Amino acid sequence: MRVGVFGGTFDPVHLGHLILAEQCREQAALDRVLFVPSARPPHKLDQDMTPFAQRVEMLALAIAGHAAFAIDELEKDRPGPSFTADTLRQLKEQDAHAQLFLMLGADALNDLPMWHGPQQIAALANLLVVARPGSVVPPPESIRAKLSLPLHAPLAIQVVQSPGIDIASRDLRRRAAAGQSLRFLVPRAVEIYIQERRLYRTQP
Repeated sequence: MRVGVFGGTFDPVHLGHLILAEQCREQAALDRVLFVPSARPPHKLDQDMTPFAQRVEMLALAIAGHAAFAIDELEKDRPGPSFTADTLRQLKEQDAHAQLFLMLGADALNDLPMWHGPQQIAALANLLVVARPGSVVPPPESIRAKLSLPLHAPLAIQVVQSPGIDIASRDLRRRAAAGQSLRFLVPRAVEIYIQERRLYRTQP
């Protein structure tokens, strides 16, 4: 089983996320793509986020009808910051035979040496690097050197080409707060969910 792992806050999930996931699924011949919402992202511990349950509900609406897409809430009850290395290790413990593919943007790949346990990440999962127009994906030799990986250590990188969809969740939150349209930026069901619950509005 070839399993893609797509982590993020998904606050809110948008069409850019879904296009990226589908391109990874197709180009890497993935059997499943797991959307793993982060409970306590280490780089956002001081920021307010939409409650975990509501972010999961928006994800469920967004991926409904896609047989290969699923949600894994394993970070929900795990104490401490939500580190990718811990998530991959837990997924491997759940299914030792699954071949894991961590989905990353080219910018995240450059930041990987500064993540918690980058060598463990490289050992647990193949890296699916999404190349956007204008982005440069470093060669494997450069990544190996940055991660201080010995030559015998595993490092599998595959580049995935994806359309440049310039949508950012933070911009969608600003638009929602200002009462502006989210049409064609998020799935229609997610748009209605945000409207009905008045998410991201500064006033109830």
